[in-house]
Amino acid sequence: MSAETAAAPDRARTAAATAPAVSAPTARLIRPRSYEEAVTAVRDCGPRGGIPRGRGRAYGDAARNAGGAVLDMTGLDQIHAVDVAGGTVLCDAGVSLRRLTAALLPLGWCVPVPPDARHTTVGGAIAADAHGANQHTAGSFARHVVSLELLTADGTIRSVRPGTPLFEATAGGLGLTGPILTATFRLRPVETALMTVATERATDLDDLLARMTDGARRQPYEVARVDLLARGAATGRGVLTRADHAPLAALPARARRSASALGPVPPLRLPLSLPLPLPMGPACVPEGPLSRRAAALLGEVRYRTAPRARTGELRSLAAFLASPDGLPYVRPYGGRGRGGSVAYRCVVGQGREVALRRIMGRLARHGRPATHAVLGRFGAGGPGWLSFPVPGWSLALDLPADLPGLGPLLDALDEEVAAAGGRVRLAGDTRLRPELLPAMYPRLDDFRTLRADLDPRGVFVSDLARRLNL
Repeated sequence: MSAETAAAPDRARTAAATAPAVSAPTARLIRPRSYEEAVTAVRDCGPRGGIPRGRGRAYGDAARNAGGAVLDMTGLDQIHAVDVAGGTVLCDAGVSLRRLTAALLPLGWCVPVPPDARHTTVGGAIAADAHGANQHTAGSFARHVVSLELLTADGTIRSVRPGTPLFEATAGGLGLTGPILTATFRLRPVETALMTVATERATDLDDLLARMTDGARRQPYEVARVDLLARGAATGRGVLTRADHAPLAALPARARRSASALGPVPPLRLPLSLPLPLPMGPACVPEGPLSRRAAALLGEVRYRTAPRARTGELRSLAAFLASPDGLPYVRPYGGRGRGGSVAYRCVVGQGREVALRRIMGRLARHGRPATHAVLGRFGAGGPGWLSFPVPGWSLALDLPADLPGLGPLLDALDEEVAAAGGRVRLAGDTRLRPELLPAMYPRLDDFRTLRADLDPRGVFVSDLARRLNL
């Protein structure tokens, strides 16, 4: 077991807070390499407690513990067994979903919910109850879990199954019931690692919602990139992408040779040379603050260069997960020495499209230059008391942290979301006001009660748990 001092457990893709940065106590990073070392680490967390984490790529402060311990679970990364006939896998929680997917595809299987973040671990996917572009058909990750082993605060390793209170507190529970050690879960059968992708343009939000609810064109994967700077009649316009795993028989001969390979993650490229008045970094990713005019131009280019309607495009699974619509994902606010970005993830309830329109309109009127705005459709809710997915519409935004008025804008969005029966995603949150939490998560008191009984000394704690009194 190794330990080190870390100022920030999340080293990459970390959302900046809307408040000015302040110096925070460092966290002690502990990497257990066995179950025995994990038990020792839990017993040695210290007075500020500890929180488990995966590869440290999550937004927000759910896996941070200033002044305490952070348990890096990636040292437990073995794939123990794959039931090729039954379609299940038993593996350690520290295995990344990308590595697991690459191992499963040649066997004719895929993880049930491939998230767009390729660094996500199995334990992280359960603790955040991760969702992907197929949430409306497959649900969230925890719905496919058959059993898991959980290390609780008293040093006991417990076998936990769905339908029990401990499972419902752990799924989406952000590590606050303890580190997940292993998990057994069901897989999705696939013939190839290639995706058949269809792309189309929607002229406004009403058109986009109508296309996304058209059952005749339903596909397992579906996501829409929205142009938040479009106004007037074009408000909410976007590029909608649908996809499914391609059957082997439908592939041309040249594609069958590599049909089971996950494929590399493609480099980011802008679709054409843009006159952006910005310093350009590696892979053509802008590093400076993006002006509204430049962002509007980029949104216009993305929309106009997308096909009006195209079907049958073949793309590797890795390429699809990195960018479902094939358009560049530019993150211009996180350059070194810059103001950073705030990741905002919310869902509004089914039938609350009026609230979604108000949110879109509010963002368009404020003119926030978000180069990442993705609309998705959620089906069945997650099984956990703090699971983010509920039936409805999800919206994922990256917004520049240093724009004036961003804090009040996001507070207003929070209130709109709560009133519409929706939720803000806790796994990526840095700023939600605690008083809104009960309206968003009605089983919050059940979670708090179970956690108090399971962990009366407060061994497992995070910055998010302190901020929201979880």
